[in-house]
Amino acid sequence: MTLAHLQSWWASTPSTELAWVTIGFIAQFMFSMRFIVQWVATEKARASIIPETFWYFSFVGGSMLLAYAIYRADPVFIVGQAAGLVIYARNIYFIWLGKRDPSTANVA
Repeated sequence: MTLAHLQSWWASTPSTELAWVTIGFIAQFMFSMRFIVQWVATEKARASIIPETFWYFSFVGGSMLLAYAIYRADPVFIVGQAAGLVIYARNIYFIWLGKRDPSTANVA
């Protein structure tokens, strides 16, 4: 893709479309942050762990990607992101439950 092609695309793309592309990139960044958080935590612990923030980035990024997928009307993307949100929400629920009543936390 040449610079001229990119400039032409930018100039001819409606602002609503540009806003959604921006949302898509931000969503992908949020979703990718969970891997960075997990990687740094694992390196610090010298063992494979999943920190609490991994699930928050997963949920926020997944929610944003779901909105983007709905806007794009991509059924494969929609189902994939929606299914992931159930898993992320369930893990966040268990985290909150464990904080509220530590006796319910099942730590492996």
